[in-house]
Amino acid sequence: MTLSDDRYEIERLKHAYVRLLDTKQFTAMCDLMVHDVTVTYGGGAITLTGRQAVEDYLSKAMGDPTMLTSHLVSCPEIDVDGDTATGRWALVDTVIVEQHNIVIRGASTYEDRYVRTPEGWKIQHTGYKRLFEEIGPRPEGTRTTASYFGTDGRSSLV
Repeated sequence: MTLSDDRYEIERLKHAYVRLLDTKQFTAMCDLMVHDVTVTYGGGAITLTGRQAVEDYLSKAMGDPTMLTSHLVSCPEIDVDGDTATGRWALVDTVIVEQHNIVIRGASTYEDRYVRTPEGWKIQHTGYKRLFEEIGPRPEGTRTTASYFGTDGRSSLV
């Protein structure tokens, strides 16, 4: 595999991570990690070790289908050194908590470590620090007209 191939595979890995996170496929998301993965979310406010701990945490914290999330990663800075790599990513995220009628918006910088395994690249460590985070009520009259969970992604506007 070439250096360019490795970078591409790591980009696909991170993109799958956020897609599976937002679609609440936590088991599949954790399969992208090594068994003894370490995680530091929110600048270290949440620190976890091991895939099962990550899956359990996310299932409890984000498993409610009325909590809608969008995590967009971009601007990858990936350095590959043999069978290990590091990555830095820009993150913009939105969380809608319908039950409480609030929205959380933020931006962060992810710092990741990866390792090549017989199954391909895996996440060895992932964590982010917030650039900013804000929370507030959803504007009056705002309603969800489509969601992956509530409407199977189909818009009720058409």
